[in-house]
Amino acid sequence: MGWGNIYKRRMKVFTLTFLIYVDYKALQQREKLTRRSKRDGLWEKAHERNAKRVLKLIVELEGLWVKLGQYLSTRADVLPEAYIRLLRQLQDSLPPRDLEEVCSTIEKQLGKSMNDLFSNFVSVPLATASIAQVHRATLHDGQEVVVKVQHEGIKTIILEDLKNAKSIVDWIAWAEPQYDFNPMIDEWIREAPKELDFNHEAENTRKVSRNLGCKSEGHDKKPDHVDVLIPKVIQSTEKVLILEYMDGVRLNDSRALEELGVDKQKLVEEITRAYAHQIYVDGFFNGDPHPGNFLVSREPPHRPVLLDFGLTKLLSSSVKHALAKMFLAAAEGDHVALLSAFAEMGLKLRLDMPEQAMEITNVFFRATTPATEALETVKNLSEQREKNMKIIQEKMKLNKKEVKRFNPIDAFPGDIVIFSRVLNLLRGLSSSMNVRISYLNIMRPFAESVLKSDMNHGPSSNPKWVYDGPVHSDVEAKLRQFLVDLGNADRILGIQVCAYKDGKVIIDTAAGVLGKYDPRPVQPDSLFPVFSVSKGVTAGMVHWLVDKGKLKLDENVANVWPEFGTNGKDQIKVNHILNHTAGLHNALANISEEDPMLFCDWDECLKRIAMVAPETEPGREQLYHYLSYGWLCGGIIEHASGKKFQDVLEEAFVRPLNIEGELYIGIPPGVESRLATLTIDMNDLTRSAPKFDATRSSAISNALPSSFTFESVSSVIPLSNMLNVRRAILPAANGHFSARALARYYAALVDGGVVPPRHSSSSLPPLGSHPHRPMFPSKKTSINQKDRRKKDSSGSTSPDSDVYIRIPNTEDTSDEVDTKIFTNTKTKLHDAFMGSGDFEDLIFPGGRFGLGFRRVRTADGSVIGFGHSGLGGSTAYCDIHNRFAITVTLNKLSFGALTGEIIRFVCSELDLPVPEEYAGSRFAETPVIN
Repeated sequence: MGWGNIYKRRMKVFTLTFLIYVDYKALQQREKLTRRSKRDGLWEKAHERNAKRVLKLIVELEGLWVKLGQYLSTRADVLPEAYIRLLRQLQDSLPPRDLEEVCSTIEKQLGKSMNDLFSNFVSVPLATASIAQVHRATLHDGQEVVVKVQHEGIKTIILEDLKNAKSIVDWIAWAEPQYDFNPMIDEWIREAPKELDFNHEAENTRKVSRNLGCKSEGHDKKPDHVDVLIPKVIQSTEKVLILEYMDGVRLNDSRALEELGVDKQKLVEEITRAYAHQIYVDGFFNGDPHPGNFLVSREPPHRPVLLDFGLTKLLSSSVKHALAKMFLAAAEGDHVALLSAFAEMGLKLRLDMPEQAMEITNVFFRATTPATEALETVKNLSEQREKNMKIIQEKMKLNKKEVKRFNPIDAFPGDIVIFSRVLNLLRGLSSSMNVRISYLNIMRPFAESVLKSDMNHGPSSNPKWVYDGPVHSDVEAKLRQFLVDLGNADRILGIQVCAYKDGKVIIDTAAGVLGKYDPRPVQPDSLFPVFSVSKGVTAGMVHWLVDKGKLKLDENVANVWPEFGTNGKDQIKVNHILNHTAGLHNALANISEEDPMLFCDWDECLKRIAMVAPETEPGREQLYHYLSYGWLCGGIIEHASGKKFQDVLEEAFVRPLNIEGELYIGIPPGVESRLATLTIDMNDLTRSAPKFDATRSSAISNALPSSFTFESVSSVIPLSNMLNVRRAILPAANGHFSARALARYYAALVDGGVVPPRHSSSSLPPLGSHPHRPMFPSKKTSINQKDRRKKDSSGSTSPDSDVYIRIPNTEDTSDEVDTKIFTNTKTKLHDAFMGSGDFEDLIFPGGRFGLGFRRVRTADGSVIGFGHSGLGGSTAYCDIHNRFAITVTLNKLSFGALTGEIIRFVCSELDLPVPEEYAGSRFAETPVIN
């Protein structure tokens, strides 16, 4: 093709594009001046004349534009009838190429004459398409075949057309920014040239046939078997492909299908199942399922025949999992999983819009509708898009012109383009055949299977089950092997363990997967919901304000929070709140019956907690404030500081400890891809249920309030996976921590607030490397994390004191600066946390709790430290006598059995006392609740 022809071709495409654009724009203005009854007629005429223009130019130019026309002809669900009716001719009815050209190509490619190759060659083609045409023939051995022959010079034309298409898409994106199809055309530019090599297509055909278990003469009956046929490859070269002949009728030949008595519904469902298998099970799929690429076998049971595997897509394992996760998230309405799937596949949004993202995804996987309902479908989609754009306009504070040019998607991964195209083509296919297909029902088993298949990847079959981080001590090496043994026994789904001894990290291990349907590995920076472990951090914030002189432990709460002093609460002091003796143990417990989502309304809950009346006199009885504790402490923190709860958390602990991005009470948008998903250990739950009830009536747990029941506790777990719950400020129970961030917090507390040396940078990603509040690309981001730490000389110990072998750390920490998060002495702080010494009069005598922390006792009753455990097994505590701090985070929730084994193992290796709640037979008898 000469440059003159290329230029003419380009000008014809651009001219028609501009002409159609102006036509529709003018019609939009004309419509305003036309009576409503005549508007539909105007649009129908416009669609008819523009569809004819498009068809005429496509037939003239052929090449890539035929493929575009074929794609458009299948979108009966969204395009006007005129386009569908006219462009449908392109599916297999282009003008044929000259027979002499066809024979010449065959002979050149195969190196033999036509007579040597075939005993019979039908001169009239079965079909002529954009790249090639197909003839029926007979080999000398009598086998019936079809011969696919590439058009002469088509490669040059296709490559030129791709450039022109790219220019048009760029122009449309400039003129109408909300219609930016650049990700799609970019992917097409990468993939389309592969269709020009028929050797590539031959191998694709063989691969898909193997994956689907296709045999023309029979098939295996596996649970995920799809009942389709694929022709066998006989021979291939770059420009010629010979396949076995399959007798069938075209999918768009309605009359023939009716004569054969084909069940169209069943037919399209089986095609959809075939594509679900290719996408989710195989990760390798045909990217061009337009009607011209299917036949229906004439012989009963009239199976679909899949043709043309020139355009295929190979998905990586991670993208395949992300697509399956996205599908199931849409089916379940799981916003966390959806946003996590987006992040995993590289789809980035410019703003936080989880509800709109879910809506759009549901539209993507919506059930198909017949072509007769296309106008209504287009109208509904348009209205939904307009509604979403209004939400974006309000959220971003954009004017009408700005919102028109705003694209909410920042990055659209190429892998998703072909996937999207396939779903749209399948949707158009079912619409054109007037059948309804429920993607959620048909595709779900295949999406589930790909995620379930990886859930068997325990340590025995997955050498990377334990995250490949540095080993800090011989204790950690032994612990990792212990965790592997537990994993092989199916005791662990995902876990993190981190421990400090004498101010230094001795354990920092992550293992397992993030969720039951999330096979990604747990990493050191993964975020685990830890329930009441959060209380230990919330209590620390109250003590931090006391340390800063903003508050007193024996001060009336009403002094700093005037609204709180109503309904008999004027004598409740800060220490009563911290010690669970305020008499508000059941406060707001019935809120879940009214509306569980009220938990997520921080201001409303603070307002309500300020209005409740106590059940007992302050200080008289210690009853665990399992839920109300968070709002009580949160209200005190905000009123005493004059700042928002999360701002105080960041100022007090997150920045000084350099744990940005790994310690949250209420997660911000943008961290969803690092979240562990909770599931329940049903075996442990079943064993613990009767123990739980027995525990409630025993002296051990007289501290539990009446509303703290087995049913109320177990019902919390499903709610905890919901996005709006994870984002809520619930200081009693909604911490999302990494074990290493939490262990660093307790390591600082055990040393009186002295920040430990910098966490090992060889543990990747480094602790503190995440922005604490991720920003979207549309907003300005200014993150300035300063180094404020320096090695604590007083924290060193002699080698003789170590009962473990420490692996040398060669990192230079000479630039670290002294930092203390508390100014009081270590002894005074520890006494305040545990309610001992000068603070003994502020707690309930003999109770389980100090001032905000649970007192850690040994079996002989000695208090050795403080901490807090949480529902499901996560825990954190420190041993002040041995300068030891440890945290365990889990996502397969139990009532502490697994945690106890890990704590006992580590303490045994270090020759440290075991906390009473995790010790021996006593532990086995009593489930750890909080």
